[in-house]
Amino acid sequence: MAEKLITFDSIECVAGLFGSLDENIKIIEDEYSVNVIARGDTLKITGDAENIEKCSRAIDGLQVFLKRGDPLNEQNIRYVINMVSEGTESQIARLMSDCICITSSGKPIKPKTLGQKRYVDAIRDNTVIFGIGPAGTGKTYLAVAMAVKAFKAKEVNRIILTRPAVEAGESLGFLPGDLQQKVDPYLRPLYDALFDMLGPDSFQRQMERGTIEVAPLAYMRGRTLDDSFIILDEAQNTTSEQMKMFLTRLGSNSKAVVTGDVTQIDLPGGKKSGLKEVTKILKNIDGIKTIRFNETDVVRHHLVQEIVKAYEKYAEKNNTSK
Repeated sequence: MAEKLITFDSIECVAGLFGSLDENIKIIEDEYSVNVIARGDTLKITGDAENIEKCSRAIDGLQVFLKRGDPLNEQNIRYVINMVSEGTESQIARLMSDCICITSSGKPIKPKTLGQKRYVDAIRDNTVIFGIGPAGTGKTYLAVAMAVKAFKAKEVNRIILTRPAVEAGESLGFLPGDLQQKVDPYLRPLYDALFDMLGPDSFQRQMERGTIEVAPLAYMRGRTLDDSFIILDEAQNTTSEQMKMFLTRLGSNSKAVVTGDVTQIDLPGGKKSGLKEVTKILKNIDGIKTIRFNETDVVRHHLVQEIVKAYEKYAEKNNTSK
C-alpha cells in the first residue's frame, strides 16, 4: 500500500475539492480505487502506486478550477479524469483562461472541453465554421455566445439565427397563428440561448430594432447578409440545395457558423443531408474550418456521454455486419 501527500493553498480549496457531503471526492476515489483523507490543507492519498499517481494528476488539474473560483461538479471532474487518461491535463489552464462573455445573470461563459476550445478558436479565426457532433456538446450555445460577443463589440451589426423547420416541410402554412407563432417551436433553443446571454428585455429590444433576427431557413432565400453573424442550427436537416443557398447569402464583413449532428437526420424520403455533403466539398478552402466533437465534449449529465458512446458502438457494429 503506497501513499502520497498533497498540500493545498487553503482549507477552502480542500473543501471545494471534497464538495457537499464529499460527493466530489467519492467520484475520484471510485475512479482510481484510492482513499483520500483531508487533514487541514493537506490530503493523504493511499492505494496502488500507479492509481495514486493518476489521482494526484487529476487533483492537480481540479485545483486549476478551484484557484480560479470555478466550482467543481460531476461533469468537469469526469472530464479532468478523462484528460488524465489521455495525458492532456496540462491543457486545463487553456480552457480556464478563455472567457467568451458574461450572461445576463453574471455567469461567465467559457469552453469546458478541449473540443469546445478548438471550436471557439476556429470561430475567431475563420469566416465559415462547421461545428459537427452529438447533442450536449455546446455547439449552438457557444456559437450564440460568440455572436453576442461580436455584436456587443460592434464587430457586426446584426445577429441572424436560423434553422430548418423540417417537421413543417418548410412551408409552415397549415399551422395556426402568425409567422412568429408558427416558427417558435422550431427556434425555441435559439431563443433560450439569447435570453440567457442578453436577458429577455434586451433581447426583445434588439428583436424590435431588427438587429437580432430569428427565422426559419426558408426565409433566407434571396437575401444578402452583410455585417452579420449568422448561425444555422440543426444543419443536418438541410438539403444540398438549402445548404448552398444559405452559404451563398454570406455578405461582406459577415461570419457564418453552421452546427449539426449528422447522426440525427430527420429529412423525409431519404434525402441527402446538405451538412454531410458540404464538409467534403469545402474542405480545402481557406477561411472555412470544420470542428468535430465527440462524446468527451458532452457537457450535460455524464450519462449523455454513455448514451452517445453506446449509439456509436451500435452503429459501427451494424455497419460492419452488413
